[in-house]
Amino acid sequence: MPRVLSDEAVGEFRERLIDAAERLFAAHGLDAVTMRQLAGELGVSPMTPYRYFADKGAILAAVRARAFRRHAEALEAARAGEGPGGLERSSSVSRAYVRFAVDHPEAYKLMFDVEQPNASDYPELVAASERSRATMTAHLRDLVEAGVLPRDADADLIGHMFWSALHGALQLQFAGMIKAPYDAERLGDALMETIWAGVLAASPG
Repeated sequence: MPRVLSDEAVGEFRERLIDAAERLFAAHGLDAVTMRQLAGELGVSPMTPYRYFADKGAILAAVRARAFRRHAEALEAARAGEGPGGLERSSSVSRAYVRFAVDHPEAYKLMFDVEQPNASDYPELVAASERSRATMTAHLRDLVEAGVLPRDADADLIGHMFWSALHGALQLQFAGMIKAPYDAERLGDALMETIWAGVLAASPG
């Protein structure tokens, strides 16, 4: 009869398994990684992961949910941080986006480069993904409320413009296509400055 684990022990093992899965999925792709490999990475029996997750899809969902959650936390902290408000605060959010991706490339790739058809089956993943997506526009809605942007400004559209620009710079960096003296952070700052110039020029008043 298997021994009963405490909630703390269960949580610790799940985190270890998620850590291992994040590395292996990002390095080899979902299809190439087996439950046996995940078990071997942790030095446990092949059946042990099934005590914590139903299958590999559930593990992927947990990996991606944690990544989206941490991503949201990083951008929320930048939005709520001390210092100048207005456009400067928005720029801090954009920099936090790039910094998260650069510091956690495996997590970032699994957030946006993986198609998970049954993602809606995992409420934790859905909630984390929606929270992360909300960070793309929350700082822009702040600017609408502050009068920096007009009341009819399309915060969702502007947020997607920023998202597309930053994601593109990051993908180029991950692919090794950007060479010094440029990198995703420098490009991100220049892209945000340019997009903001266009947005403000198009705004009445």
